[in-house]
Amino acid sequence: MTAVSDPTATPSAEILAVLSLLCPEVVRDIEQNWNAPVSDYARHLWRPVARPASAPAIAARSILRDVLHQRLGAIMQPKEIGRALEEFEDRAVIQSGLHCLLLMDRITFDAFMLAWLGAVENGLSSFVGFMGTTITMETIGREGPGWLDVGDDKINLFGMGRHKLCRKSACVAGPVSLNTRALEAVGDETDASRWLGTLLASQDKVFETAADALTALNEDLVADWDRSDMARPVFIDDRLAAAAMARHLEDDGSLLSRLLVEPARRQRLDRALQEAASGPFGRFLPNSTAYFWGIREERVRKLVLENGHLIEPDRPHGLSIPFERPHLRQALLDGVLLPNLFLMFLVLAILPRVRVVGGLRQIGYVALFHSILLAALDEDAPEERDLAAELQVRENAWGMRVIDEKVSVREQLASLPEGALFPNLLRQYRLRTFAETTDDLKLVRENARWRKIGRAGVKAT
Repeated sequence: MTAVSDPTATPSAEILAVLSLLCPEVVRDIEQNWNAPVSDYARHLWRPVARPASAPAIAARSILRDVLHQRLGAIMQPKEIGRALEEFEDRAVIQSGLHCLLLMDRITFDAFMLAWLGAVENGLSSFVGFMGTTITMETIGREGPGWLDVGDDKINLFGMGRHKLCRKSACVAGPVSLNTRALEAVGDETDASRWLGTLLASQDKVFETAADALTALNEDLVADWDRSDMARPVFIDDRLAAAAMARHLEDDGSLLSRLLVEPARRQRLDRALQEAASGPFGRFLPNSTAYFWGIREERVRKLVLENGHLIEPDRPHGLSIPFERPHLRQALLDGVLLPNLFLMFLVLAILPRVRVVGGLRQIGYVALFHSILLAALDEDAPEERDLAAELQVRENAWGMRVIDEKVSVREQLASLPEGALFPNLLRQYRLRTFAETTDDLKLVRENARWRKIGRAGVKAT
C-alpha cells in the first residue's frame, strides 16, 4: 500500500476557501499535511495544546481533570492514572464525533484509528474519545447502537425488539446483555476470530445500560486487536459532561452559572445563539433542545424553557425542572438532565482549552459555539476579558472520515494478523498520504452543508 502521489500537488483552493470562511484552523492543518503520511496528520492533531491562562479556563480545566480522574479510576491503576493525566495536561485532545457504536461500525472504526495513530505517534499511553450516547438504539432501519454491522449482514446486538430499539436511548436503555444466539450463528465464519470471541467472552454479563455495554466491549476489542497495548482508549460520554456541568453549577459565581441563571446574562447568551442560528452558517447549528436534554422512561427528551422551567413541549405530565442553579445541578447528578451539544463542548473543550477533533459538521458548529461564547462574554469583567483574549486561538480539528475505507471493518480485519491489527495498520498509514486517504477532499466536496456555504459565498462576491 505504498503511496503514489505527486509531492507538489496542493489541495483545491476552492474547497479551502469555503472551509476558511468558518474554520481557518482546519485549513491550516490540511495545508501543512497535504502530502504527508496520514499518520503525520494524526500526530499533528495530537500536538501540545497551550495550557489555560485565564481564571475561567483554569477553573474549567480543573473540573475536567477531576471528572477525568474519576473515569480513569475505574479502568486504570494509580500509576497509570497519573501518567494519563500528565499526558492530557500537555496534549489536551479529545476525539469527538464518535457515536455510541461498536468499533465494528466502519466510520467509527476509521475515526478511532486516526485517534489511535495520533496517540501512538506522540508516544502517549492513552487518549480520550467521546462517544455520544443520546441517540436512540435504532436510528434508522437496522442502524444505531442496537445493531452490529458484520459487513454482509447486521445482528441485533442485544436481542431487543425493533419497537423498543427505536424508543430507547443508548445512555439509559438497560439492563442489557448480548444476543448470544445471534452472535454464535456467525461463529463458523473464517474471520470471526478477529472479533467474535472477544464479544462472546462477555456473553454472561449484564450491563446497566447499553452505553456501558458498548464502552466495555470496545475496550475489550481494542485490547485484543493491539495486545502490545501501545495506546489505551479512554471512552467518555454525555454522562461525564453532565458531571462536569454539575461541578460548574456548584458555584453561583462561575461563568456558566452566571450565563445560564442571571437573566441579563442569559438574555445576552440567547441573543448570541439566535444571531448565529439566523446567520450564514446557521445550518451547522444543532438547536433541538433548550440547553439540556431531559431523560424520562429510558428516552432522551427535547426540552423547552417556559415560565422559568425546563419542560417537555406538549407533554403536561412530562419533565418539569426549575431553571435554577440548585435544581439544574441536582438533575444533572440524578441523571435526569444531560447538557446539549453547546454546553457539552463548553465544559469539555472550549472553556478548558482542549482541542476537539470531529467531523465535517462538528468543525462548523464548534467554531460557532466558540463565537457564541465570545459574544456572550462581558468585556468589562477582567477575567472574562482575559478569557476572550485566550479564545482568539481555536482548538478545532477535522478527524472523522479523514481515514475513510470503503470496505467493512470485518473485511479490513480479515487480512491482518490476530493480536497485532493496529500495529499493522500503523505501518500502512505511515505510507498513505492525507491527500490519498481523503481522496483529494472528496468528502468535503460532496458535503451538502459546505456546498451551500460555497454557493452562498460566490453569490455574495
